[in-house]
Amino acid sequence: METKQWYMEYKIHKNRPGLLGDIASLLGMLEVNIMTINGVEDRTRGMLLQTNDDEKVELLGKMLQKVDNITVNKLRTPTIVDILAVRHGRYIERDSDDRKTFRFVRDELGLLVDFLGEVFKRDGNQVIGLRGMPRVGKTESIIAGSVCSNKRWAFVSSTLLRQTVRSQLSEDEMQPNNIFIIDGIVSTIRSNERHHALLQEIMAMPSTKVIEHPDIFVKESHYDYSHFDIIIELRNNPDEEITYESFTANYSDDF
Repeated sequence: METKQWYMEYKIHKNRPGLLGDIASLLGMLEVNIMTINGVEDRTRGMLLQTNDDEKVELLGKMLQKVDNITVNKLRTPTIVDILAVRHGRYIERDSDDRKTFRFVRDELGLLVDFLGEVFKRDGNQVIGLRGMPRVGKTESIIAGSVCSNKRWAFVSSTLLRQTVRSQLSEDEMQPNNIFIIDGIVSTIRSNERHHALLQEIMAMPSTKVIEHPDIFVKESHYDYSHFDIIIELRNNPDEEITYESFTANYSDDF
């Protein structure tokens, strides 16, 4: 049987001396390796485990149900959120109604970059929306996440230096393994026919596309929110409202 990773998280009711040692000893006797361990939020501990025997993990879960000092909350194949929770010691905030929406503030740019890096490692088609006010760190985070995933990035449209609307990309830039960065306002308000054709081609490619300002992109194009796999919100502070009226007019001005 192939070696697999598992995520185990448990809540500590009584943090008595030797508790972690007892759990580690149990894992050792079952020959289940601890890859990473960290505290995850208040009185909760997370572990990334590795074993080549799924039955051992099932047995582990049953045995730990008999331990009074802890309650196992999760024992499953790790998600990206699980991996980052162990790595950073906290969970990423998610929308309670729309579970594909993840929220960050500027002080958490390191966590956001790590999150994007893990998402970008996935192969195949995925569309990621990134909401946020100007100069909050959206484009910089995408580029840093591309570096973390060891992938190249290509600007289809952008305002990082000036308003950039590409009509064509080079052969190296059009590789499906690249990360395509699209400004949703520039690509709709500043779009021309050649850019629109390029955009259609890229959206149909089995590749990762990151669209800044996804709400304007949806409003001004034939795409809808069902095309997005993940929506990320980046704010300067948790209470900041993301609005577009204050800056979309600037995109309509001449260069």
